Amino acid sequence: MKKILEPKYGLAPNPVALVTSGDNENTDITTIGWTGILNSEPMIVYISIRPSRYANELIRKNREFVINLPSKELVKEADFCGTKSGRDINKFEKCKLTKGKSTKVKVPFIEECPISLECKVLDIKSMPSHDVFTAEVVSVNAEEKLLDENGAIEYGKAELLSFAGKQYFVNNEVVGNRGIGVK
Repeated sequence: MKKILEPKYGLAPNPVALVTSGDNENTDITTIGWTGILNSEPMIVYISIRPSRYANELIRKNREFVINLPSKELVKEADFCGTKSGRDINKFEKCKLTKGKSTKVKVPFIEECPISLECKVLDIKSMPSHDVFTAEVVSVNAEEKLLDENGAIEYGKAELLSFAGKQYFVNNEVVGNRGIGVK
């Protein structure tokens, strides 16, 4: 038997994405779970970010961002980047993450993330709590060890983070709880 709950519970699990925004001098990393694919040819994705977030400001200004998909080794960094503001600290330095040089956008990707999607904003739509940035993926950067003999990404090898409730998961195994990055 199912119990009726308030509509505050959403789809789960959600991918964990470390979204980089800005440029090489003025950069932010924010952690989001509201992201997905809207179209396959061309690849169009979305991210949803609260208007108060520094990343929202940078993406509106530059109309570019990178979706970096972290592996389980980055669970603490992913949690930290979702709890602190880039207005106050340099998250690349604090988390000891490396800026990679993107090929099609000015925003750096995160070297330590096994997969990064370079995106150019097509549209911005304001919702009650978040702004939705729709963007075309213009380049994908993936670690060579994740590629099969045909050059396709074998996602299972990447051990990518997902999030549900207050926990981080990899392949249905809990690898951390919300707050792990700030303890």
